[in-house]
Amino acid sequence: MAPVMKISLAVVMCFMVATALYAVDGAVTCQTVVTSLTPCATYLTRGGQVPPACCNGITSLYKAASTTTDRQTACKCMEQAAGMVPGISLDAASSLPGKCGVNIPYKISPTTDCSKVH
Repeated sequence: MAPVMKISLAVVMCFMVATALYAVDGAVTCQTVVTSLTPCATYLTRGGQVPPACCNGITSLYKAASTTTDRQTACKCMEQAAGMVPGISLDAASSLPGKCGVNIPYKISPTTDCSKVH
C-alpha cells in the first residue's frame, strides 16, 4: 500500500474512533466531521497544496455547524481525532480554514476549550 494511502487510511480510522466518542443530538455529528475532513488528510500530514475537495468539506462543515452545540461537537471531534493521528501538523490544521476562505469562531488547537466555543 502506498504511504499516502496508509496515512489517509490511518486518519480515517482515527476519525471513525472519534465519531463513536462524540455522538450528540444536533445537525453535526463526528461522522459529519469525518466525511468533511477526510479529503484534508494528506494536507494535514504532509503539507503542500490544499485539495479543493478539502476546502469543499471545510465549507460544508462550516455551513452545517449553525448552532453552538454543532460548533462544540465539531470542535470536540476535531480535537479528539487530531490527538489520535500521529504526524498531523498543528500549523497546517490551524491555518486550514483561512486557506479555504472560512472564518471559524475558534482556533484549531489541542488547547482550545471546546465548551467555550459559541
